[in-house]
Amino acid sequence: MDTPFSYRHLHYFWVVAREGGMARAADRLGMAVQTVSTQVRELERSLGVTLLKPVGRGLVLTEAGVAAMQQADLIFQLGEQLPATVRDAVSAPSVRLAVGISEGLPKLVVRRLLQPVMQEPHLRLLCHEDEFDDLLGDLALHRLDVVLADRPATANPNLKVYSHALGASAMAWYAPKPLAAAARKDFPRSLTKVPVLLPTTHAAVRPRIDHWFERIGVKPNIVGEFEDSALLVTFGSSGMGAFAAAEWVHEELVSRYDVERIGPCDGVEERFYAIGTEKKVQHPLVQRLLPAKP
Repeated sequence: MDTPFSYRHLHYFWVVAREGGMARAADRLGMAVQTVSTQVRELERSLGVTLLKPVGRGLVLTEAGVAAMQQADLIFQLGEQLPATVRDAVSAPSVRLAVGISEGLPKLVVRRLLQPVMQEPHLRLLCHEDEFDDLLGDLALHRLDVVLADRPATANPNLKVYSHALGASAMAWYAPKPLAAAARKDFPRSLTKVPVLLPTTHAAVRPRIDHWFERIGVKPNIVGEFEDSALLVTFGSSGMGAFAAAEWVHEELVSRYDVERIGPCDGVEERFYAIGTEKKVQHPLVQRLLPAKP
């Protein structure tokens, strides 16, 4: 019968590995060298591998020992943080909201969507940006409280998630002043000549923009495509090209990036969703993000 694994034995091994020898580890632990050595041998016996080997007057990790040390570092470093974490929780209670941000969602829109919770006292907001499907997996595993995205979740029997529409915004074209002046002349046919920046196809709005160009018979002069919406706006505002953006954030675009509106992207909307694990949202802060029901 195998010797049961013990975290106490693992802790002694961890100290020995960090100190580089049994004697130094024993001094740190305030124990006899023989006692520490026995505890480490018990760990090796329970795991069925050798973790330490002698080199000169000291000890070094075997390959198995390196793997064990990596896991022990994670375990005991977290343990060392526990007292401070508990004290912080008592002294400054916080309201935690873990939000997944889909890569295709414009950053200025994210700020507006989260505005209803920003004045919450002691708010601890955790924002994680990733690909849409990966975020849904984290949501289903309850690592996130909500996912904000530019599309609803598709039906999947393996993922019990529900989409809640937050609204939609008309799209318009923007550019810094010199480029905007040129783009307004014979707009939107001017977009065949002036440089144009677009989101990549990871953004749900991209096919709608492409269809708009087809519908009006314009072949755009595309000089750049961006997965990150903040990069797209940054490069566009620096003069690289005209770009489409949600009119929801018109004021922020104009004031923060010093760009001008060129004209509408008629019939094209960008849509926004909050995706959760329940049809009836329970988290009080997520409830605030949803539109009031009539």
